[in-house]
Amino acid sequence: MPLPDPVIVVPGITATYLKDHYPVSPETVWAVLPHTKSYARVALHPDNPQYEVQEPARVLPDQLYEIAYRELIEELSYNLTPHEATPVPVYPFGYDWRQPLVQTEVQLAGFIREVIERTRLTRHYNADGYSASGKVNLVGHSMGGLVIAGALQRLGEDAPVGKVATLATPFQGSFEAVIKMITGTANLGTSAPSSREREAARLTPALYDLLPTVAHGITLDGEYAPDLYDPDLWQESIVQTIAAYVASKGLPTVSPLRRARTIFRRFLRQARTHRLRLNALNLDDAGLEPDDWLCVAGVNATTRVQLRIESDGPMFRLSSSDRADEWESDRESSRTGDGTVPFEGAIPPFLNRSDIVCVRPSDFDYWEVADNVALRIGGFHGILPNLNMLHRLIVRHFTGADDTKGNTWGWRAPGAEEWAPPLDLREKT
Repeated sequence: MPLPDPVIVVPGITATYLKDHYPVSPETVWAVLPHTKSYARVALHPDNPQYEVQEPARVLPDQLYEIAYRELIEELSYNLTPHEATPVPVYPFGYDWRQPLVQTEVQLAGFIREVIERTRLTRHYNADGYSASGKVNLVGHSMGGLVIAGALQRLGEDAPVGKVATLATPFQGSFEAVIKMITGTANLGTSAPSSREREAARLTPALYDLLPTVAHGITLDGEYAPDLYDPDLWQESIVQTIAAYVASKGLPTVSPLRRARTIFRRFLRQARTHRLRLNALNLDDAGLEPDDWLCVAGVNATTRVQLRIESDGPMFRLSSSDRADEWESDRESSRTGDGTVPFEGAIPPFLNRSDIVCVRPSDFDYWEVADNVALRIGGFHGILPNLNMLHRLIVRHFTGADDTKGNTWGWRAPGAEEWAPPLDLREKT
């Protein structure tokens, strides 16, 4: 039996350390703990968001959040390896999560080819016949799944990818991205003083790539609105905050407000173009079939499933009634999620609802979810990469192994008449 393909793990938004390499001794400006997050030093420049507003600086991605991904990487490496002498490499892919996903996709595509070349140079893979035509397997958590989808579309039918597993990926966005920009507090990461958080969020291109396009999820004066890419749907305070930031931090300009409107419209336009491109992804065009993609969605956690806008302003009206979990009361209702991504936002357009594997908090042992730092930071959404059953599920997906111990399972998606996951799996009812 050939060795399993090497694996690349792509994390979610905010889950890569950032380091400023301008000082002779590089300084961490973004890490796990609140006191290691310097919003001032990671804030992007309004005149060129490729760079920081505080110059001189050279902020680059570093390691992944160990509390979220160390166990996943170690478990995959251990359980995919058939023998101690022939380890299967599992590479973390750290990236600058502030930047637009179109940029990160290109970097991942290049890293895929780098991993293939490095694996070719590994003696046991060389002896096993792994060559330049070799492939990799990909694991994406949250926004990392969007990066994977974009990279596959760029690579096309010659994409050197065997199989993909995505966990809690917001293929149709998350309402929490909106809340992050409105209030500065959301279930996308740790809390911080909201004024600094709002300031940073409104000039973070990647956050716009997470805006929701959930069907029937947005209402304008009680009528359904298609999406939030129309700048006229946003309350004026968003642009005013950007204008104040331009005036205080940007290069001199005659009209900070006009400059702010241009920035905001550009971010929305770029995000819309990106979402439309991802929605057009066809797995055949990437050399994959539906059975090559394991899509795991979290359910049975109270999640924001809708957002209401009043045209008088306009103004977002936030309410506790916008958050719901109807999993227990109505198994056919899609008004549920993982606490961050609504279920409807987790369905990729290139898969059927019947392909989705759902998991819920009660599927996991108490010790996995109790007193867990990742749980406190990101809720059920954030802890998914740490859960042992999902490690076993991913290994089975990548290797095609049978479930001889009966320790992998899943739930049928709400509204799915049948269940057709990409591997033989015990259905919970």
